[in-house]
Amino acid sequence: MKTVEIGSLSVSNAAPLLVIAGPCQLESMDHARMIAGHMAQVCADAGAQFVFKGSYDKANRTSLSGKRGLGMDEGLRILSTIRDEFGCPVLTDIHTPEQCAPVAEAVDILQIPAFLCRQTDLLLAAGKTGAAINIKKGQFLAPWDMQNVAEKVASTGNERLMLTERGVSFGYNALVADMRSLPEMAKTGYPVIMDATHAVAQPGGLGGSSGGQREFAPVLARAAVALGIGGVFLETHEDPDTAPSDGPNMIRLDDMAGVINTLMALDAVAKANPVRL
Repeated sequence: MKTVEIGSLSVSNAAPLLVIAGPCQLESMDHARMIAGHMAQVCADAGAQFVFKGSYDKANRTSLSGKRGLGMDEGLRILSTIRDEFGCPVLTDIHTPEQCAPVAEAVDILQIPAFLCRQTDLLLAAGKTGAAINIKKGQFLAPWDMQNVAEKVASTGNERLMLTERGVSFGYNALVADMRSLPEMAKTGYPVIMDATHAVAQPGGLGGSSGGQREFAPVLARAAVALGIGGVFLETHEDPDTAPSDGPNMIRLDDMAGVINTLMALDAVAKANPVRL
């Protein structure tokens, strides 16, 4: 079992739960500060490890009219400030090999979007930065296929990897989360993360944008954490219905304390009695 050191955090499938949380896309400095401050306190009170996430560009929007974000320069300025002010690692998505090096200077974790998880040049460029890498499993992949994905990054000498489940395509505009995928991916030794909010998305379900069933995000998070995993990925917003992207599957910020407290209780039981396949 591998442990990934990220700043002061130690992430593994046996360590106390990691919570990766933040808005889908960065909206402003003040908004990021508000969410980061709230989540840092929630996680500290619950004993969870915390990483703030926010995307400077949503490059895979359903339609051309979808809001993409603040752009790299402003986004990285916000993320770097959040890291300095709150003392927490920060995570953002990258989409091209050219973005990897400059983004790695401002953030702790580079995230490979699910649609891009087999793009060899992107994986190699990300690995060469030496940053921690969170790879989202493609909606089109079996969990055991992630071994090959991880080996591409590891070939650069960088084994600071986390593997994230976010559901698999199940017919039109639908995803399904197979909990067997978590222990399957854990066989790689790398920390496994459950993306409970994107797993309840309905891709393209609203025609020009994605729908979702946010009420089921805490349900999937509970099921995943009860297996004993490295962490959970939860997008949150103070008013999801007004969020510029992924609002239908985001958890309300006011609900996060209750969600995290429950997850930490389940995590303690799961880590004391690990699943063995």
